[in-house]
Formats: sequence, C-alpha cells, structure tokens
Amino acid sequence: MWNNYFTLLTIAALLRADYEISNPPEETNPPAGSRSLSKDVLVARRREWAEKAVKRYAETQEKKWRKWEEAMFEAK
Repeated sequence: MWNNYFTLLTIAALLRADYEISNPPEETNPPAGSRSLSKDVLVARRREWAEKAVKRYAETQEKKWRKWEEAMFEAK
C-alpha cells in the first residue's frame, strides 16, 4: 500500500519537474528606480560598495587574528 503511494508521489514530482523545466518563468522588468539611474552612477556605487566591503573584511580579519593571538599567547 505505502509502495503504491510512493510511486504516485514520485510520478507527480517528475511531472511537476518536467513542467517547471519546460516552462521557465517570464523575465521580469527591473524596478523603476534602477532604470532611472545611469550606468556611470551604478558603476560608481558598486565601486564604493566594493571598497567598503573590502575595508570591513580586512577590519574583521584583523580583529579575528588579534583575538586569536591574544588567546594563543596569553599567560594562563
């Protein structure tokens, strides 16, 4: 009995997967706010975000290593 339900469930899952693969979702339009920005502004913002991300990553790594060194070389 359980085997029959498992077979039906498997067939239903395969049919759904086939349907999803054969009918990809439609392309959506970007939000109105992003269309109004020029490419130069977007490039500048992305560069700024990248620089900020690198700076914060470096700060985080420095903090991590500082804590590690304190824990490793601290007199107990």
